[in-house]
Amino acid sequence: MSVFVLSLSLSAQEVASTKQDKKEAAKSHLQQHYKVYGFVRNYFAYDSRESISGTGDLYNYQPKDENWNQTEAEAAISGIAREDLNAMSTFRFLSLTTRVGLNITGYKWHSTEFGGKIEADFYAGLNSINGQTHKLSGTAQLRLRQAYLTLGWDSLKMGKDFARVDLLVGQTWHPMAADLCDAIALNSGAPFGPFSRTPQVKMDARLGKYITLTAAGLWQMQYNSTGPEGQSAEYMAYSKTPEGYLGLSFHTKGFLMRAGADVLSICPRHLGTAMASDGVTEVKVSVKDRITTASPFIYLQYKNGDFSIKAKSIFAQAGEHMNLNGGYGVKAVNADGSWEYTPTRNSSSWISIVYGGKVGAQEDKHPQKLQGILFAGYVHNFGTKDELLDADGDGKADKFYFPRANNMNNMWRLSPTLLYTVGKFQVGLEYEITSVRYGKGGINTHGLAQNDLHWVTNHRVQLMTKYNF
Repeated sequence: MSVFVLSLSLSAQEVASTKQDKKEAAKSHLQQHYKVYGFVRNYFAYDSRESISGTGDLYNYQPKDENWNQTEAEAAISGIAREDLNAMSTFRFLSLTTRVGLNITGYKWHSTEFGGKIEADFYAGLNSINGQTHKLSGTAQLRLRQAYLTLGWDSLKMGKDFARVDLLVGQTWHPMAADLCDAIALNSGAPFGPFSRTPQVKMDARLGKYITLTAAGLWQMQYNSTGPEGQSAEYMAYSKTPEGYLGLSFHTKGFLMRAGADVLSICPRHLGTAMASDGVTEVKVSVKDRITTASPFIYLQYKNGDFSIKAKSIFAQAGEHMNLNGGYGVKAVNADGSWEYTPTRNSSSWISIVYGGKVGAQEDKHPQKLQGILFAGYVHNFGTKDELLDADGDGKADKFYFPRANNMNNMWRLSPTLLYTVGKFQVGLEYEITSVRYGKGGINTHGLAQNDLHWVTNHRVQLMTKYNF
């Protein structure tokens, strides 16, 4: 009997041991292949005047132009003080950008390595009250930021140098937007640099030790081209042509240089009207309107210890699909109902400098770091490549598509920041001054407003708190 009881006891111990081993194996598998990450982030932001912005007004583009309630002559008659209605300050406190993500790594089949990422954050939910949309009212909604799979191959090894090919399929940062500045602002330097996450198929081919070739075919989803129907991915759908990118990177100890170009070809309209032979009747017809643009850029980065400096410059034709200040207009209307287009040309550049390292005691589990950050950006509008259509001869463009203020000539931004880190907690204080030179009286046939040029400035002060996990 005692032998039987002992046998049952040993059997139970073996079962328990097997279950524990399976739990440990499952836990080890999760730790090796899956990593959850994210942060809880809050912004407290003050603006000295009304601005063009998004995401609960946290994503700041530029201050709005003057909006005077009356002329000086009207003010003299009315006896009411003349005032700029856009010179009004605001304050907000929002947690819309809290984020969660999952990295998947460590899977391999023969010589192919597999991986992936899913990332989401909370976005501004909007309420409609009495038929009006209130951008600061509502409940934040979960949205997709990134979702992609990766495949990688080490194709050739030669000592320390090697050739490797990585393929990414899904939604992630546009190759021209992937290298962001160090500002803590939600706009990450936009519109002074490209900002876009988009569906794509991207290949990175590392050629030896220092050179990487990147090629990508991209589509549009959240960040879209503009046109007769506003900003929409429809223009790309009817073009049936993916956006193309080709770039080359040179990387060595502490230094990175990246250069490339983006080519976009879209169809702003697929339906138009043609005049019948009687010269009176208009007939709806299908058209094959198309505009093709090219935007080259260069990016430089250097890091050494507690110091880093980054800089990026892009000369964009149109570029509104990457959150740049750009667009295009109609330069000709043809008898068959089709239109011809010409893009704006904008130079957008930024530089960011970071310095700072560890402070205080570093022996505990909460190392401290104080960093100083300085961001500077400049945008210049050179107008359209060709002359825009002016059918009535009034010296102003007839059809011009520009998603933000099209009377902007140039703008600059300066933003000093202090960022203090204690373990996984961060607090940052940033002062952002953005100044835009606007023109009045409408745009001319090259898409520029050049009359009564004047500067308009916004001062933004924001405090950020962030807990990383």
